[in-house]
Amino acid sequence: MALRGSFIRLFKKQFNSVFKLHNCSHSVAIIGAPFSKGQKRRGVEHGPQAIRDAGLLDRLSTMDYPLHDYGDLNFTHLAKDECFMHVPFPRTVGLANKMLASAVGSAVEAGHTCITLGGDHSLAIGSVQGHYKHCPDLCLIWVDAHADINTPLTSPSGNLHGQSVSFLLKELQDKMPEVPGFSWLKPFLSTSDLVYIGLRDVDPGEHYILKNCGIQYFTMRDIDRMGIQRVTEMSLDHLLSRKQKPIHLSFDIDAFDPSLAPATGTPVNGGLTYREGIYLAEEINNTGLLSAMDLVEVNPTLGATREAVEATASLAVDVIAASLGKTREGAHISFDKLPSPGTTYKADNEQKICL
Repeated sequence: MALRGSFIRLFKKQFNSVFKLHNCSHSVAIIGAPFSKGQKRRGVEHGPQAIRDAGLLDRLSTMDYPLHDYGDLNFTHLAKDECFMHVPFPRTVGLANKMLASAVGSAVEAGHTCITLGGDHSLAIGSVQGHYKHCPDLCLIWVDAHADINTPLTSPSGNLHGQSVSFLLKELQDKMPEVPGFSWLKPFLSTSDLVYIGLRDVDPGEHYILKNCGIQYFTMRDIDRMGIQRVTEMSLDHLLSRKQKPIHLSFDIDAFDPSLAPATGTPVNGGLTYREGIYLAEEINNTGLLSAMDLVEVNPTLGATREAVEATASLAVDVIAASLGKTREGAHISFDKLPSPGTTYKADNEQKICL
């Protein structure tokens, strides 16, 4: 088994190096999704602007591919949107996700790696579905303190940002009621194409689903026990060992410890360190298979100080940049060769010295 695992990793490394050669000049699309109705705390709709203000475009502009900023979507907030069971704003959330799905789908169809800036994590419903329309064999890596896999019948809060994954999974189709606003959406993802990383606050219904649907997940205890390198390796092997697939990375900033990302709505102690989160992003980039990404739940109104907000937004920029190839070794505009000192420069320099 050890020999087989080593062979698979060697094959993947060779495949990925070839894949990167063909995709080294990929382009990136940025879509802002200023939306907060998937939960009850206002302010997360300002997340996209906070991430931009933290220097996202400047950081990405130093990297060696075209960058397309499509600005922020303009979502409609329905005046009459009664609760469904205890789920608030279902029609507004459904409509926003339908709009986002169309925008993400168009970006992926155009050949871009699509980055969605949230907004709350209910937006992943539309982001992943829009990606799926043009990459039906995709797999999903969900990095979060929370599983977000409650159904409306198991959710303690009713908030749709804690139910996103249940809308996507085929295995939960018969457990999901018909939520108003989501008639356009049919489940499409298999549990075998999903991995969670960073869990540490899981509701009872979610725990039942994770265990009984055979979903691959890694809690912070697993990361403490095995280390982020082994967890990342196992996650990618689970998703990619049978077939190389486009990756959708859905990254909630609350996956990090609150000491690093305090400006978020549902912080949970004991989260990822900076090095763990960036290593994970770097390794996902190293597959050469990242096709779309969400970075969500930055809430500037919940930072106790301006420094707390800036730290959270800057961390989001670092994760996005690392996912797109900004390594700690450096990833800048490529050199074909090092410049050599010219004779003219040397002569000019000597002349100045003589003077």
